[in-house]
Amino acid sequence: MGHLTRRALLAGVSAGIGLYAGRTLLAPTSATGPVFPAEAQAEDGAVLLNDSSELSPTPVAKHVVVTADPRGEAVENIRALMAEAQHAGRPFIASAARHSMGGQSLAKNGSVLTLDQQWLEADAASKTYRVAAGTRWSTVIARLDTIGFSPAVMQSNNDFGVASTYCVNAHGWPVRFGGCGSTVRSLKMLLADGTHVTCSRRENVELFQNAMGGYGLFGVITELELDMVPNSRLEPRFDSVSGAELGRRFAEMLNNDASIQLAYGRLDVSLDRFFEDGLLIAYRPAADQSDLPAATGSGFISRVSREIFRRQVGSDGMKHMRWWTETSLGPKIAGPSTRNSLMNEPVVTLDDLDPLRTDILHEYFVAPSRFAEFVALCREVIPASFQQLLNVTLRYVDADTDSVLAYATEPRIAAVMLFSQEKTVRGEADMARMTRELIERVLAIGGTYYLPYRPHASIDQLVRAYPRAASFAENKREFDKGLLFRNHLWDAYFARL
Repeated sequence: MGHLTRRALLAGVSAGIGLYAGRTLLAPTSATGPVFPAEAQAEDGAVLLNDSSELSPTPVAKHVVVTADPRGEAVENIRALMAEAQHAGRPFIASAARHSMGGQSLAKNGSVLTLDQQWLEADAASKTYRVAAGTRWSTVIARLDTIGFSPAVMQSNNDFGVASTYCVNAHGWPVRFGGCGSTVRSLKMLLADGTHVTCSRRENVELFQNAMGGYGLFGVITELELDMVPNSRLEPRFDSVSGAELGRRFAEMLNNDASIQLAYGRLDVSLDRFFEDGLLIAYRPAADQSDLPAATGSGFISRVSREIFRRQVGSDGMKHMRWWTETSLGPKIAGPSTRNSLMNEPVVTLDDLDPLRTDILHEYFVAPSRFAEFVALCREVIPASFQQLLNVTLRYVDADTDSVLAYATEPRIAAVMLFSQEKTVRGEADMARMTRELIERVLAIGGTYYLPYRPHASIDQLVRAYPRAASFAENKREFDKGLLFRNHLWDAYFARL
């Protein structure tokens, strides 16, 4: 939920292709020590880009924005940009909102493509829709809503590009699904040699499986075909549970009630009762499904929630208030809402607006039967750090049988954690230490961690979390012999396997 870098992108757009010459600056001073990292210096003519961590300033040789539909000239333009990068010996990577937090969407001194498109075609008979790779989920919801449908699975906020969601295989809170990739029927992708191929579970299967959660390292996706489901009016139900029991109760709830469409959990993050209490929220179809209203976005409650959310930093009192609003006030004021409206929330709603701090996400995946162990290890590790944990959201993720870099080889509870971190040397060093300790303990209980965030894990930890990592790297070298598609994730980890 950190800062996005989508503003002022379209300077100099011509025929859907433009160059952005802006740069992201970091705060120069902090009361708690030197800012981390020192501002990167771009070479003459280079552009300085960052991602949502605000800790990955990266000089790039060329930044190009594509807004055109993925037909005809747009594909040819991307192919030409790839060939130009190859001729110059530069790496190439495609991205959308750059919400990753460790340079996964950036290529140092390379060519970076930002896809920002709006093309969508839906087929109500087959319950599928096709989108341009850079179409944002907000556009998907708006277009499908008019014909009575909703994305089967989308990322938990609506700011992100559809292909990016596939490339990190992100999940959401629609239940009984794996990652978004489980709902992708097919896609078209430009390979390093310029070939434009179709990939699916029947055609170019190996490419499909590697590109799903493959962080753009196999090619540039141009369009995708995904499943959609009927939109519906849903009613929430709130159940208080102990933190240790939440994982087991979550799985039991879904096994016992097939009507649930959306579900998530929360944990109390106040230090004096850290992870002791939990809350399960499930959405079931309402009796009245007539005259569904148009999908809405962030409302008054979201704006009020931001003020409470941000005042939690360093304050158990505000964390207590926030927990009260969720467990006592929330159930009293919550009413029916459509599926599309519930999912139509931008990440910027909770933007911190603090130049000396940044939001950093962690995510861990553990079996429901071992969730109590996860709660115990978090209680030992997190409060002993300098980090300010502001939120934990729990989701249910079904087993992934497709992607090579699968984070859920069996049904898992996903714990999405949002930390507010000082942008200092001290803050970054402490975050790295805490992250490695959490990963080590999660691995010990058979869990995994998610790759789009800060690159603090050791290579050994990555290999143990993702046993097919070496195969992924080998496949990458086979399909991209010149290693055109590279990013910080490749450079830091897979290039060394």
